[in-house]
Amino acid sequence: MYLFFFELFKDNGISNSLSSFLGLLSVSGIIILITIILSYVSRNFIKKIFTQIAKRTSSNFDDSLIENKIPSLLGYLPPLFFLIIQIPELLSSFQNLSVVILNILEALAAFIGILIIRGVLKSITDQLRNLSILKDKPLESYLQVFMIFIWFVGGIIILSLLTGKEVGVFLTTLGALSAVILLIFKDTLLGFVASIQITINDTVRIGDWITMKNYNADGDVIAISLSTVKIQNFDKTITTIPTYKLISDSFTNWRGMSDSDGRRIKRAILVKASSIKFLNDAEIKSLKKIDLIADYIKRRNDEIKSHNDLIQTDKIELINGRNFTNIGLFRAYIKSYLDNHSKINNKMTVMCRQLSPTPTGIPLEVYAFITDKDWTAYEGIVSDIFDHLLSALPSFDLENFELYSKY
Repeated sequence: MYLFFFELFKDNGISNSLSSFLGLLSVSGIIILITIILSYVSRNFIKKIFTQIAKRTSSNFDDSLIENKIPSLLGYLPPLFFLIIQIPELLSSFQNLSVVILNILEALAAFIGILIIRGVLKSITDQLRNLSILKDKPLESYLQVFMIFIWFVGGIIILSLLTGKEVGVFLTTLGALSAVILLIFKDTLLGFVASIQITINDTVRIGDWITMKNYNADGDVIAISLSTVKIQNFDKTITTIPTYKLISDSFTNWRGMSDSDGRRIKRAILVKASSIKFLNDAEIKSLKKIDLIADYIKRRNDEIKSHNDLIQTDKIELINGRNFTNIGLFRAYIKSYLDNHSKINNKMTVMCRQLSPTPTGIPLEVYAFITDKDWTAYEGIVSDIFDHLLSALPSFDLENFELYSKY
């Protein structure tokens, strides 16, 4: 084609050098025009084929391929291969220029090939994520590992194509720079190892609620990649933590609570020590009117009376022998109240225990599990329980400790 135009311009009286230039320019224009047309046709044709297939199939895989621009990337290959075939003939008189352009085009083809592989892998990952057994696994980490390997191999091939040197030359150079490469990819390698350990040990899953106080992270895991873990905190902010920190640092995973039959209450009421006392008969008789502990008082009262009669205790002083205390009856009341509460799981631990005295009072700790694990509902139930218990304190002639100030 070049010779045709060269002869055509020469026959019209144009000099050889100018005819050569115009011939080359004409052929270049025609090839560029064909390339543009071929690019337009191939991209639309391939995209149309994928769209038609996607409409006729129930699988989402072809839709995912379209979302990841696989049809558009495939559409670049026909015009690119056309140019690779035509350039040697077009620039036969300019061998050095022809080699440079061919190297660039071949490297570009390799680059597009890498993008196609990346898109296919992402589409496969999207499909695997829809499987119930894999939806909470760090698939993004494994995709990134594959892509690092592909980019590594592809980068060497692209450099080889651009420079015209053998692949072995670059591998030898990379071997010499292995220490530097390991330093550069240190976090990536640590993240890869951490991802494997996380998966094997089932330490963290996507969707888990975790708490890492060192990083002010408290929320749900929304993504696990090769280098980072994204946590959406309850205030909707995002905290990003290096993946390997989930192996090297401590954190709390609340999955056990989510999977169990209840969410734990572990909260204490501080009773003023000076309000604790033994109860006389009149006070005991008054407390028998409380339904939740009426049977308990009758049963315990019989046990105490039998014991005191057996050892012939002098009950002029309440301290002698066995006696009721207001804090002891209040503990029994709390236990009975929890046992009869509709939101407390009685199949799990339910108790009220007295902890060691503190400068701020005697802690009575409620330890139980609420059946409703939703955060909002849970906090409302806990508040209702402690509203009731705090209101019940005066009935037992007890006081809640408060730190008063002169100011």
